[in-house]
Amino acid sequence: MTYFTGAVAAVPTASKGKYLEHVQASWPLFRSYGALRMTETWGVDVPKGKVTDFYGAVDAKPDETIVFSWIEWPDKATADASWQKMEADPAMKDLPDMPFDGRRMIYGGFAPIYEAGQRDGAGYYQGFLLAVPEQNKDAYAEMAHEGWQMFEKGGATGMVEGWGVDVPRGKVTDFYRATKAEDGEIPVFSWSIWPDRATCDAAARAMEAEMGDIDMSKMPFDGMRMMWAGFEPLFDSAS
Repeated sequence: MTYFTGAVAAVPTASKGKYLEHVQASWPLFRSYGALRMTETWGVDVPKGKVTDFYGAVDAKPDETIVFSWIEWPDKATADASWQKMEADPAMKDLPDMPFDGRRMIYGGFAPIYEAGQRDGAGYYQGFLLAVPEQNKDAYAEMAHEGWQMFEKGGATGMVEGWGVDVPRGKVTDFYRATKAEDGEIPVFSWSIWPDRATCDAAARAMEAEMGDIDMSKMPFDGMRMMWAGFEPLFDSAS
């Protein structure tokens, strides 16, 4: 079963080129460990939130940009084995230095609970982080399907919803703190795929007007703690 390692980091905006160099050098190693694809996206429309947001998720500084990324694996076993190989691989020492503070990066393993459309040819992404009560997993998947119908109507080409199955606690930051997860809640890492930002923005305005009368209290999670942002493709190993 497909499995994703999802991550969010804060990268100095001036180090965008160095970050890309680090990613490009890292991909051959991940591929050798069994990874199927690696995608890195650069924040271009990251709003400040009243309760949660991507900046707070990684304790971002004013001169940093949010990066939203994921690695696709054939299954969890391959992903788990890769991290062990990585620790013993001398090639890791030859990689360029990470041009960001890795202590503030949040990451975890996610299994898709809903997928729709295509994942190729993206010109723009919307990334989402939230926490869902474990007992509401099926209800959330049903809601994701309804959401996809609206996204597709607005021009989206694909969507992936990842359910946290191996999300570690961090000393500085983690997905639980990022989403203010309560006991019994599971972090969700998801993204929608768009041909370009203009299409996404137009769809967002239309959906906002269409959803004006929806009772948010009936959603299977606390929408006030969900965060979302817009990202441009920075690196895609499939391109």
